[in-house]
Amino acid sequence: MPDEREEKEEKEGLQMSFLDHLDELRRRLIHSVLAIAVAFGVCFAFSGYIYDFLAAPIKEQLRKQRHQKLAAGVISNVDQLTDGSIVPYTFAEDTIVNGVRIPAGTTTRIKVVTKDNKRLALTAEQPWVVGKTIIPGDTPLKAVFGEGDLAPGFGEDQLVINTVGGAFTLYMQVALYAAVGFAIPFLIYEIWAFVAPGLYRHEKKYVLPLLLMATVFFILGAAFAYKIAFPAACDYLLGLSIQGGFRPLITANDYFDLITMIMLGLGIVFQIPTIAFLLGRIGLVTPRMLWKAWRYAVVIIAILAAVLTPTADAFNMIVFAAPMLGLYFFSIGIVWLFGKPRRSDSEIRALAHSKSRG
Repeated sequence: MPDEREEKEEKEGLQMSFLDHLDELRRRLIHSVLAIAVAFGVCFAFSGYIYDFLAAPIKEQLRKQRHQKLAAGVISNVDQLTDGSIVPYTFAEDTIVNGVRIPAGTTTRIKVVTKDNKRLALTAEQPWVVGKTIIPGDTPLKAVFGEGDLAPGFGEDQLVINTVGGAFTLYMQVALYAAVGFAIPFLIYEIWAFVAPGLYRHEKKYVLPLLLMATVFFILGAAFAYKIAFPAACDYLLGLSIQGGFRPLITANDYFDLITMIMLGLGIVFQIPTIAFLLGRIGLVTPRMLWKAWRYAVVIIAILAAVLTPTADAFNMIVFAAPMLGLYFFSIGIVWLFGKPRRSDSEIRALAHSKSRG
């Protein structure tokens, strides 16, 4: 009797009508929207912290580019200046001196002195008036000879909003993207729940390892985008703009569209091993099948890398494509370890029964 009941449930699950599928799809979509809505409410309360976290890579790259630009203007032939000489100096970049911003193009007289076997640049003996601020004489100008830390400008590493309600819209956008990211495990479960009626009873037990793998690989993909892929692309793009004589003025909305697309995109792409585990476990793919198709996989991965990469240079495409290619071959190993031929529940029970009798 239990076998007959299980076989009946199995047939009913595998033979759902078209309307039943539509009803199941509607229910799963409603659950997904509700999950994102709840996550959105929580994320909006912490949207400021999420903004700071997501803005860190671009701010770091802007500071890095500014330091490189300032360092390029450091006096290299300092040995040609005699100790105690007073010479005019023109600031090539906006610089901070005693908390006062000195605009690029400002010229002052500096005095060269030696202290602790190091050449220093000081203002002349007289006080120096900049706007409404008086800078005392003998104030060190570290940006001239590159001594100490190069001071960044005011707001040089801040993103820009160009509308009155831009900040509110930005926080809404940040909260929504973060909500989708945090809801990924639940969304994957809903996809599984929609597909599950078409699976055998023993195949439905794979939901826990599937969810665990999906969550871990999504986090790995987003972390790879945040720490490696995006900074590499950002460094290339900002360096190109600065070399061309442009001053980057990055709007917050455009930046967050870019970084969230890359993080979510790579998080999804990193699901290759998860999908391979599921398809191999239920017997739809084999290691031999994946190995024979590796050339087609390379082409598809190259296309995905070209879509996800915000630049057109080969280096950044390799940064995006290399982990995907590695994950594909890693997936072949996963299918080799966990894959098995697909069997129905009745075949599983018959096999278990024959083993118990043997």
